[in-house]
Amino acid sequence: MFRKILVANRGEIALRVIRAAREMGVETVAVHSTADADAMHVRMADEAICIGPPPSPHSYLSVPAIISACEITGAEAIHPGYGFLSENANFVQIVEDHGIKFIGPSAEHIRMMGDKITAKDTMKNLGVPCVPGSDGGVPDFDAARAVAETTGFPLIVKATAGGGGRGMKLARSAEELETAFRTARSEAKAAFGNDEVYLEKYLGRPRHIEVQVFGDGKGRAVHLGERDCSLQRRHQKVFEEAPGPAIDDATRAEIGAVCAKAVAEIGYEGAGTIEFLYEDGEFYFIEMNTRLQVEHPVTEAVFGVDLVREQIRVAAGEPMSFTQDDLQVQGHAIEVRINAEKLPNFAPSPGTITQYHAPGGLGVRMDSALYDGYRIPPYYDSLIAKLIVYGRDRPEALARLKRALGELIVDGVDTTVPLFHALLEEPDIQSGDYTIHWLEKWLEEAMAG
Repeated sequence: MFRKILVANRGEIALRVIRAAREMGVETVAVHSTADADAMHVRMADEAICIGPPPSPHSYLSVPAIISACEITGAEAIHPGYGFLSENANFVQIVEDHGIKFIGPSAEHIRMMGDKITAKDTMKNLGVPCVPGSDGGVPDFDAARAVAETTGFPLIVKATAGGGGRGMKLARSAEELETAFRTARSEAKAAFGNDEVYLEKYLGRPRHIEVQVFGDGKGRAVHLGERDCSLQRRHQKVFEEAPGPAIDDATRAEIGAVCAKAVAEIGYEGAGTIEFLYEDGEFYFIEMNTRLQVEHPVTEAVFGVDLVREQIRVAAGEPMSFTQDDLQVQGHAIEVRINAEKLPNFAPSPGTITQYHAPGGLGVRMDSALYDGYRIPPYYDSLIAKLIVYGRDRPEALARLKRALGELIVDGVDTTVPLFHALLEEPDIQSGDYTIHWLEKWLEEAMAG
């Protein structure tokens, strides 16, 4: 086992990793920008080292600064959390070239799944169901028109290097295709420095279902069921639950086995998530995230495992502590992402926390780095907390979520908590009958009203 690891992140996820490491008897090093000198993850780690000024490119995204911090402190491994450098294959390669262990998959696998065309081709060859569309990138509009003739409308044009909804445009007809194609390429070039795009059939009422997988890097892998992440705003998840309300036990076992087999065959190491659109009983692969997900706690709740602990164990060369037969879903869990944002426009709301009280009680978990007097800096993502609840079934989890939201106090900044109070009153949320388009339509209607 490692003696000391460095956590190359900030906020609640850095704190999450530090807590898991402490339970394992592993020392931790926190890195921070000058804006985060008083952050909770800095206070909780065994050591802390400043790596630069507030802008991320000069601190949390500075590879030389993070490598130097490892060398100064003697950290043997790096846990990247999520975001920042967690899916940067070049960073992983540099880390390994310096004799430091990256707690996650290899640079090869990150690179493989980071390009959406390569990822889709790989998954198709491994037997994972994919969305109909172009075979690889589409070089020009004539090629795009040819794909449309065979696949049909509606189509969605996507950047191969895309993410967060950028470089993604919908074409419902031949008349809309040219504008969508050229706009997506232009956005992709501006956002990612790569204007390559591909085409996929657009699904009208899909759910967003993701399967949690875990591999030992030696050809053995398991799945830990699925999460339903369909409630999204601008392609950003806000509400996640496990198991998915639309997935039965047989379907879960079937798609889980397909995903576990796929990652086992490529020798994948650590945690990963295979994301799908799900409509009319069919799964369509979207992408694979080669890291821990923001919403991993709901999977931990229903399977009774610590995914971060398992990441550290496997990276240190130890065997996985569970087999597929050990993994059985028990109960239901829901997570809501609480952002420092002002409704109804979701404008960032940085500032000083004047009062903070986390909810508690049976089945309630609060992942947050907030404390009274903490100043939320304006430089980073607005996610400030994740409230996770667990119940014996979905109705109990919903009731517990409503109770916990009522106990939560975050004063001094605006938050998205009122959004979740409102959502819990909606019949579609109570029944679990929603798709990836539901929330944006509901928000439009709420703002219009």
